[in-house]
Amino acid sequence: MLKLTTKSLIVFLGGAIIAAGFNLFLLPHELLSGGISGISMLIGYFTPLNFNVMYFVFNIPLLIAGWFLLGRRFISFSIINVIATTWMLNVLPVTAIAHDQLTSAVFGGVLIGAGTGLAFRAGGSSGGLDIVASIITRFRDFPVGAVIAVMNGMIILLAGYLNNDWNIALISVLSIYITGKVLDLIHIGHVKVTLFIVTNETDKMLEQLLPRQRGVTKIKTQGAFTDHEKDMLMTVTTKYELDEVKQIIRATDPKAFVNIVETVGIMGSFRRN
Repeated sequence: MLKLTTKSLIVFLGGAIIAAGFNLFLLPHELLSGGISGISMLIGYFTPLNFNVMYFVFNIPLLIAGWFLLGRRFISFSIINVIATTWMLNVLPVTAIAHDQLTSAVFGGVLIGAGTGLAFRAGGSSGGLDIVASIITRFRDFPVGAVIAVMNGMIILLAGYLNNDWNIALISVLSIYITGKVLDLIHIGHVKVTLFIVTNETDKMLEQLLPRQRGVTKIKTQGAFTDHEKDMLMTVTTKYELDEVKQIIRATDPKAFVNIVETVGIMGSFRRN
């Protein structure tokens, strides 16, 4: 229960940070974000409709689709983030912290990327195209930020064409690019690591590792200095799960020798969700 509450608070905080990026940096200069928020901004700039309302309304069908395709837990956290963002958009005043458009684009992108990254790190998303990107990365090992940046960039270019103001469009692309980079720094679920574990407690270690639904390979080894035979366990996991595996190793065999290397790529069966 405590873990669930903590994650919910992190997701809520992420929504507040995203709202700050919008109201304090992008909206005062009529800059654009990408995806659902970008479309909502265009509607808010050129029609009487309210950006905050449109942001919430446009997210509803995507959240419903994600409920069936991505799982209830993920979408429940995403709903918290969308609600938090919408609420904070109404609480925070639309005030320019920086008077320069370029500076605002940079810091707005950093805040939105950080808020979205926190939501992903806690097990949710910020809604919108994040849900579409999550569906794609469920089946392909692409960085989430890169997927979102490509989709958002296409929308921004379309907005520049329709608005006939390429200066604002190109500055907005910079903001979206920074958002994607910051997101990938925080959200590291696509990064894989391989652990080589040399242990004297093979059976106990396997009892703890196998229920995690990650494959484990047992390799017979022999020490060069001692000539003693030992078992080496090899397993691949994500950086998200690395701390959990370390705790298992420390609790099972504190004397185990572990080599952890970052994995460039994987072929074959690997559970991505």
